[in-house]
Amino acid sequence: TSVHCDLVALRFALEKFHGFKIINGNKAPENSMQYMVSLQSKFGFHLCGGFLIREDVVVTAAHCDELEPYQILVGSHNLKGSNRRLIKIQSRCKHPDYKTVGLGNDIMLLKVSISLSPTADHFTKHKNCYNSDNQICSVAGWGKTLNSHDVDDLQVVNVSIINPKVCQQQWNNELPPNVICAGGYNTNKGFCQGDSGGPLVCDGKAVGVVSFNRNANCNYPDAPNVYTDISKYLPWINKFLMENKCPL
Repeated sequence: TSVHCDLVALRFALEKFHGFKIINGNKAPENSMQYMVSLQSKFGFHLCGGFLIREDVVVTAAHCDELEPYQILVGSHNLKGSNRRLIKIQSRCKHPDYKTVGLGNDIMLLKVSISLSPTADHFTKHKNCYNSDNQICSVAGWGKTLNSHDVDDLQVVNVSIINPKVCQQQWNNELPPNVICAGGYNTNKGFCQGDSGGPLVCDGKAVGVVSFNRNANCNYPDAPNVYTDISKYLPWINKFLMENKCPL
């Protein structure tokens, strides 16, 4: 079966535990994912991933707020690259129904202090889009790889969409609502610590936000990776974009 969605699409060339990493992925081609951002501490340490949906707005995971991100890094696939820019976060807006990562609604919007582009063309809405079982998508991040600590170069890996019923069964019917499952099940590919907040991209469209895996085990357990389904939060996102403040 397929799941109908009305979702945010990027126009670039396109956890129950904090943060996640890319497992068995590859270095992302330079300049291929300019919408990606690194959420960082005041001292320049990578905390979570995120992605631009407008020149001054970033989508990430709500649980990343607990790490108190101070700024974002943009402009380079390498965290130490010469073209990187550090931009202060002006405000953070967690979804009002978020309580803890395992209960869902794991999505947050960030307003940054300056616009990163002269136009607002970085996103658009696409209707009549379907996420099919076994559809090949991708997830990217700067988190740990299987045999290393956190990496400087952005990593990307292909993952397959998993049927919601299969995913619920593998999670013993404990999944929160409004999620998408992809990777980490019948495969050795997926995300892990350091990738939280990054996008699940299908056909050039951001459809999910990295949320959690099982017991932060990236070695890979036979349990699907879980993403927040962006399509379920479009009214809230659009209200934020129109009002330029956290919706009440």
